[in-house]
Amino acid sequence: MQKLLASSLLIVAVFATSGARTLPRSELVLVRAVLDGDTIDVQVFGRVRLLGIDAPEIGRGFDTSAPFAYAARDKLASLVLRRWVRLESDGEPMDKYKRRLAYVVTEDGVCANVVMAREGLARVTAREPIARLDELKKAEAEARSFRKGMWGSAPPAESPGYTRRSRGRNSR
Repeated sequence: MQKLLASSLLIVAVFATSGARTLPRSELVLVRAVLDGDTIDVQVFGRVRLLGIDAPEIGRGFDTSAPFAYAARDKLASLVLRRWVRLESDGEPMDKYKRRLAYVVTEDGVCANVVMAREGLARVTAREPIARLDELKKAEAEARSFRKGMWGSAPPAESPGYTRRSRGRNSR
């Protein structure tokens, strides 16, 4: 009787854990560059857009950067730049700009997409069900409740490396 009960529990445990969807993962790839708070460049695949989130945009050319854009880029760089990561695919493989869409998972199992949402440096933008949607929403809700990042009251000061144009003689 005990053997029957033990094997029944084992079967139930197997079925209970099989509901979690396993996502296809790449081999380890090296992050060569962090372009902004939600886009990286990796060996083998090139540009990768972090799936399910949207970080503030860094201004290009004459555009002004959105508040928290540099903070988001710097945080993502601290997580993955020049490190080995795995890319988890879920749903559409590419976006309209031909960037690979993926969750970026560090060697120690940390999902960079979730960290960016939890720090308030990206918002959840998934338009269709994805495997980590609940995790991303929970991370964003946590950032909102603790008023972190963009959910706080004021944007950060410019980074220390920022320099303004010096005034010319005629501008006084």
